[in-house]
Amino acid sequence: MTATTRKDTPVAIGGGGVELRTREIGGELSVAFVQLPQGADLRPAMKGLTDDLCQCPHWGYMLKGRLKMVTKDGEAVYEAGQAFYWPPGHAPVALEDCEYVDFSPTDDFTAVIDHIASQG
Repeated sequence: MTATTRKDTPVAIGGGGVELRTREIGGELSVAFVQLPQGADLRPAMKGLTDDLCQCPHWGYMLKGRLKMVTKDGEAVYEAGQAFYWPPGHAPVALEDCEYVDFSPTDDFTAVIDHIASQG
């Protein structure tokens, strides 16, 4: 069995109040601890991916704030206290300061993180 805490999980993306910490946990899955400040819009970081959107599925729980998830078919808002599933094809925009934890397939998530890191 494997466990980790936010503090013990390395930062994969950080800056401007955005913090994404991730660690492989359970073999083919990774856990991410994410903090986004109000106004953070990750759509520009997704440019160049299929449909200019994150192509990794995520299952998780909103700990704090409100987040708008933009897809090619529209938008949905998620808020603290909600469990979620985000299928491939999305980009987050923080409506308030947000914190959430999610679980994703490691290979898919690593590809997205590498793409975002190469943008800036």
